Amino acid sequence: MAYKLGVLVLHGMGSQKATYAAPMIKELKARLRHAGANPRDVSFEAAYVGDVLQAKEEDLWNRLSRNRLDFKSIRKFIIHNFGDAVAYQRLSPRGLDVYTKIHRKILQHLKILRTRLRSGRPAGPPERPLVLMAHSLGCYMLSNYVWDIQQAFKRSSLRARRIRQAFGGNHFLEMNTLAGMVTFGCNIPLFSLAYTRFDAITFPSPTLAAYFPPGTPPAKITAAAQWLNFYDRDDVLGYPLRHLSPSYRATVTRDVQINVGGLLSGWNPKSHTEYWTDNDFTKPVTRFLAGLLKLL
Repeated sequence: MAYKLGVLVLHGMGSQKATYAAPMIKELKARLRHAGANPRDVSFEAAYVGDVLQAKEEDLWNRLSRNRLDFKSIRKFIIHNFGDAVAYQRLSPRGLDVYTKIHRKILQHLKILRTRLRSGRPAGPPERPLVLMAHSLGCYMLSNYVWDIQQAFKRSSLRARRIRQAFGGNHFLEMNTLAGMVTFGCNIPLFSLAYTRFDAITFPSPTLAAYFPPGTPPAKITAAAQWLNFYDRDDVLGYPLRHLSPSYRATVTRDVQINVGGLLSGWNPKSHTEYWTDNDFTKPVTRFLAGLLKLL
């Protein structure tokens, strides 16, 4: 089977199952078919990084819960959810920290996706376009991942060379084929507090046209390549991005305010977990993916 487009999905904080994205992927495929696109042209890969921290978080909770504590269920929730954000830091130049372990897991999934995209590939562009989708803390993780690899090719430091060697090797892994970003329930703004200057990744890739069929008008590629950031006003962990900085305003195509969830979750912070199969989210994402496929 020859795929035309690759989509990597990444979950956010909390205890996740490896099958977390299956319902969304199933719905997106059905919607693509209904929209007249071929869902078999898209290869989805759900990146799973939860196992990097879940065992440590469970061990921490087991040790702490031996003490007399009130609100134990809330405390356990905090450790398994906000513990991810606390642990995701760059600490060791030797690559032994949680930050690098998570990025290595993302790399493994990108390699799996690339192998699938290249299998049965007819003559044409050397690599396939890539779309990144992420929820919650996963938005920050994927943004950092792309930022690190892009900056590594702009600098000559020892760390930059190590990143190029470990995470590069071809145009796909080096994010040169990045044609789309879909973030939802995104909390990137919270992490901007740690920086005096907060710039967005380079998007779309300046060389993106090379991975579309020859003769495709560059203006159409530019119009189809979008960063769509979805947020619900009731989601206290999901925020718009374009007001973060001039760089984000120039890079993020649209902040899309939607209403996700049902009677019990659509009006409160529980909406943070409700994006995945909500029509307000899956319908515009389908239109975006179908727009890219028309050019491929």
